[in-house]
Amino acid sequence: MPHLTRRALLAHGAGLALASAWPGQAALAAAAQPADAFLDDLERRTFDFFWETTDARTGLAPDRWPTPSFASIAAVGFALTAYPIGVARGYITRAQARERTLTTLRFFAGLPQGPGRRGVAGYKGFFYHFLDMKEGLRYAECELSTVDTALLLMGALHAQSFFDGTHADEARIRALVDRLYGRVDWAWAQVRPPSISHGWTPEQGFIPSDWKGYNEAMMVYLLALGSPTRPVKAEAWDAWTSTYDRDSWGESYGQTLLRFPPLFGHQFTHCWVDFRGIRDAYMRAKGFDYFENSRRATYAQQAYAAANPLGWQGYSAEVWGVSASDGPADVTLAYRTTGGQIEQRRFISYAGRGMGLYDDGTLAPYAAGSSIAFTPEIVIPALQAIKARYPHTWGRYGFWDAFNPSFNYPDIKLTHGRIEPGQGWVDTDMLGIDQGPMLAMLGNHRGELVWQALRKNAHLVKGLKRAGFSGGWLG
Repeated sequence: MPHLTRRALLAHGAGLALASAWPGQAALAAAAQPADAFLDDLERRTFDFFWETTDARTGLAPDRWPTPSFASIAAVGFALTAYPIGVARGYITRAQARERTLTTLRFFAGLPQGPGRRGVAGYKGFFYHFLDMKEGLRYAECELSTVDTALLLMGALHAQSFFDGTHADEARIRALVDRLYGRVDWAWAQVRPPSISHGWTPEQGFIPSDWKGYNEAMMVYLLALGSPTRPVKAEAWDAWTSTYDRDSWGESYGQTLLRFPPLFGHQFTHCWVDFRGIRDAYMRAKGFDYFENSRRATYAQQAYAAANPLGWQGYSAEVWGVSASDGPADVTLAYRTTGGQIEQRRFISYAGRGMGLYDDGTLAPYAAGSSIAFTPEIVIPALQAIKARYPHTWGRYGFWDAFNPSFNYPDIKLTHGRIEPGQGWVDTDMLGIDQGPMLAMLGNHRGELVWQALRKNAHLVKGLKRAGFSGGWLG
């Protein structure tokens, strides 16, 4: 199977399925009680990743750590969400979070925008996917990214809703968010209206692909619909859902859902939007909400690992989670499956991994962890099992990005990570875009910390209602 990047995945409708139902409340309580100390430690370490690796002078968050890297605007969005969680948990004071947030927003509001290839950070209100870590300008020839701009803005909206006090700096935060959000020209990105393009570069123009469901880009359309200055027409949401039946809706493992192979597609928008009990027209017709869809998708991952159709080492009902992540190297090698067959297998250094689409034996702890708000009864045991069976996956800031128990090739030159003798490959980096959803969903699982703030954000509420959502907390 060819190497598929995260973006290439979005052109496919392949996916997998799920099984199981909610356990009883007694089982939930029994599972959660001994896990409290573990979750406390994981949440604190993951928060510290953002607090300690983000540049306090600019608010720029590195794409990865400790390998020196450029900044990721998506990681900045997750960092902006991390700071209020830190306040709620008592890791930092409100004043500290306020100062860091204001610094970040001021820096981004002051970055130059324009159509040039160099010396700018964005264009038409959108930002380039990656920025130089020192000056905040476009890194290399990366794309102006609509979805990564959306991830940045979702973090900004979280800050806007959290910092709701009378302090002058909190008022400045709210105003800066409106300024950043309001200048995004969503209609400009509708090069094939009413759909929204993946992005643009000054060298090549618009990327010849649009965001269509189902994947993580729900937030792109919700933001475009909720814009305080340049909202797109409501028909944009219809364009987003128009491909659901063709590409995403289906059955697997005897269950039915909107499929998307990597778990991140079922998690990212949910970091900020509480979909419990609210439905658009499509989901009203199906009889359940997007939260339930993500719950089912998570059970699919567990069922897939338990079945282990490709015979990878370590996969089980306790150890699972295939999603976009680092991997060991770009190489094809002879591999002995758990059933004893010798087969040629392709390994990848970075891929938008997904069960049934591309799986090279690499597992990402954040893939399971970011579903904790959907299925704590299987996620908590999975994270504990990974830490217990593969202790080399645990570091200063929680879990390293990924590991692969099947990759035991000490003589192969690695792109990332290292070989743990007898245990396979493990990454030696942590990625902001992977740490972020796990921290956000830990906050939602343990107190609805992000959801609670965003439920009162007028821009998000507007976007949801214009997309046709109703019910639950939306009324």
